[in-house]
Parts: sequence; structure tokens; C-alpha cells
Amino acid sequence: MREQQVLKKLEPLDTEKDTLEIVRLIANYDFVWDTARSLEFALFRTFAVPAIGQLLAATHEFEKRPQKRYDDTDLILSEMMEHGYDSERGRQAISRMNRIHGHFNISNDDFLYVLSTFVVEPYRWNQRFGYRISGQKELDTSYIFWREVGARMNIKDIPASFAELKKFNEEYEAKHFAFTEGSRKVADATLNLFMGWYVPKFMFPSFKYVLFCFMDDALLNAFQYPKPPAILKLCVNGIMQFRNIFTRLIPLRKEPVLRTKREPILSYPKGYEIKNLGAEPEKGIGEEWLRKKG
Repeated sequence: MREQQVLKKLEPLDTEKDTLEIVRLIANYDFVWDTARSLEFALFRTFAVPAIGQLLAATHEFEKRPQKRYDDTDLILSEMMEHGYDSERGRQAISRMNRIHGHFNISNDDFLYVLSTFVVEPYRWNQRFGYRISGQKELDTSYIFWREVGARMNIKDIPASFAELKKFNEEYEAKHFAFTEGSRKVADATLNLFMGWYVPKFMFPSFKYVLFCFMDDALLNAFQYPKPPAILKLCVNGIMQFRNIFTRLIPLRKEPVLRTKREPILSYPKGYEIKNLGAEPEKGIGEEWLRKKG
């Protein structure tokens, strides 16, 4: 069975020495679809923190160019995961990300919270929707990988283990999740992007309740989204469990699925260069945010 194939490959690997190999095994061979979806919701989750959501709203990027913002973020993260944070392309991706973030007054704790979602949200996703629950070696490796990315972003006071980072994530959300108009605008624009991949626009008002089924109450409350009907949530959970039955029976992929090589990349049909990913802020936005923070 698939699970046994994965565990057999994981067994001889070391979390510190073989970090990238384990990350690739999980993200590019085993939990390919789940990793993509969980990281989408990880980023979506950060919008519920007012300081983050209001900053993103101030740039207007998610309202004007949501697909490009999605592709840019996806590609930067995928470059690091597929090539490693110390590879040439990985270093370019981190440098580009640091340059974009450097325009704004973002607190260390907000940076740390965003980093924590990349570790904690895939764990949460697999707890609810995965065909198997992630083992401790996978969780420790994910922590190590993103800890090293965080160090290269100059993020300070990164907790010392997966368990401590998870505790920080939960406490930060309990303290900071709150509704703001700016956060809601960014969330709505992102939801519309997600729905546009699956259904025509006239179905958005009803289909959004399907996406609400993937959110917990804290996230729904932060955006003032209604809770989905219990029967719909039961159906969505049932479909995901039905999917898992088949996933367990499908052999592990022999070739990796690479996000950087997917076709089409909607924002870059002719290919992309890392130096062009992301958006330089429009004139005045960075300064405006600094005045608001001050």
C-alpha cells in the first residue's frame, strides 16, 4: 500500500541530514495535492491577522492581480522546496522575497506567525483530510526546513521545536485573529480566485460555502463568514474520506510533481525569472503603511 511505500523510504532518512529529501518526498511524491491546498490555506489564514490583512489590502495587489499574487507566492515557496534554500535558485527566491518584504514595516512576530503557518497548516490539513496522518519525522523535518528558511529571512526567536512552534501559532491566532474591512477584502478576492478555478462565476455565491467547510470556526469568525450548513460539511468530509480510500491504493509516484514546472502557469505562460516574481510596491504605499504603523 502507498503508506507502506512512503514509510519504507522515510525510515533510513535523517531529519537534519536529509531534510530536503524528506520535504521533496512528501510535497512532490506523496501529499502533492494536499501540500498545495494546505499551503494555500496557510497563506489565507494569515489574512485574519489585522496587521497582515490590512497591509495586503493597502497594496491592492490581491484585488487587482490575485492570480499573479498567487503564482508569485507559489513559485517562490516552490523554488525553495524543490531546489533547497541553499541552492542557487533557492537563494535567489529568498533574496527576492526579502527585497519585497523590505519595503514594509512588518514586525518579527508577524513574520514568525506566517512562517509557522507553513509548518502547522499542513499538519492540520492532514489531521482532517489526509489519507494518513503525518508522522513525527515528517513534522520535525518540516519544522527544520522552515526554521532554516526563517533564519535566512532574519526572523528572530524561532521556537526550538515543532511542538513549540505549533503552540506559538495557536496562541498568536487566539490573541490576534480579528475582523477588519481590509482583511475581509483580501480574503474575498482570494476566495473568488479559488472558486474561479472550479466553477463559473454565477455559482460563486453557493460554492463559497463548500470552501467554508475547510475553515475552522476561528477563521470563519475572523472574516465574519457564516458557518456552512452541517449537512454540507458532512458531505464535504465524506467526499474527502472517499478520496482517501483511493489514495491509499494508488502506488507512490515514480516521478516528482513540480510546481515550478506545472503547465500552464497562468501568470507566466512563456516562463518566468525569479528576479521578476512578486510586485514592487506602488509609489507611496510603503510610506503610507509606515505612517499608519507609526
